Amino acid sequence: MRIKRTTPRSGITRRTRLIAVSTGIVAAAAIAIPSANASETPATFSATQLKSASAAVLDADVAGTAWAVDSKTGRVVVTADSTVSQAEIAKIKEEAGANAGALTIKRTPGKFTKLIQGGDAIYSGSGRCSLGFNVRNSAGTQYFLTAGHCTNGTGTWYANSSRTTVLGSTSGSSFPGNDYGIVRYTNTSISKPGTANGVDITRAATPAVGTTVIRDGSTTGTHSGRVTALNATVNYGGGDVVYGLIQTNVCAEPGDSGGSLYGSNGTAYGLTSGGSGNCSSGGTTFFQPVTEALSAYGVSVY
Repeated sequence: MRIKRTTPRSGITRRTRLIAVSTGIVAAAAIAIPSANASETPATFSATQLKSASAAVLDADVAGTAWAVDSKTGRVVVTADSTVSQAEIAKIKEEAGANAGALTIKRTPGKFTKLIQGGDAIYSGSGRCSLGFNVRNSAGTQYFLTAGHCTNGTGTWYANSSRTTVLGSTSGSSFPGNDYGIVRYTNTSISKPGTANGVDITRAATPAVGTTVIRDGSTTGTHSGRVTALNATVNYGGGDVVYGLIQTNVCAEPGDSGGSLYGSNGTAYGLTSGGSGNCSSGGTTFFQPVTEALSAYGVSVY
């Protein structure tokens, strides 16, 4: 059974509120931010300098930014969405100080949001999300994983919009910081296959940069792309900062949140967190590594 991610009703909390994703995303040319004196900018940056530059981006606290270290260029690549102003870019540079030369800024159209909304999915009492992966513990108890911003403050989950077929209840949730949640099945009459769009999921791992991946979501179905960065941090605004994400060029739209990221070989990689763009012009989408959620809850894919 493949079920997926949430369209909130009025009166729900901010983190499960329906947030529309702005249209469009085409990666813009990277703009390196120089230091005060270009001649003094070192050709390479140490791990300590890169760590300091990353911390400076976090300290600047600019909503609509995401960042990760690019091991090939030896720079911290900061992706800024359409809401980020030039003054805020300058604020990030100022916060980085002497390590500003370690930053590369990339502009992307659209707005980074938690991708809540969607189509044929899993329904809470106040909204709707996408199912990620069916999992079970060592005793054989069955659960499913989805995004933490979907499970926060949510109790019972249903298989239909009329909320007559109960699936189960939230038994764990972690957001912000992380973005994963787990729901324990209470309905024994429904099928709970260990598949994603027909692909048998038999293992879980962290993909490498450049890995071809598949994303499955309730609004847009199945789309593929590749991993562009690991250990990315995203600032969704309002204090909703998530760390350690997989960054990809796979498109997604409202309703795909919580959906699965996996490989054609049956390896589970992640749970859809958020991003910008759409599946007409492309997008940037971030995923919570599924291995972290599996470890946190003591469950496994099957």
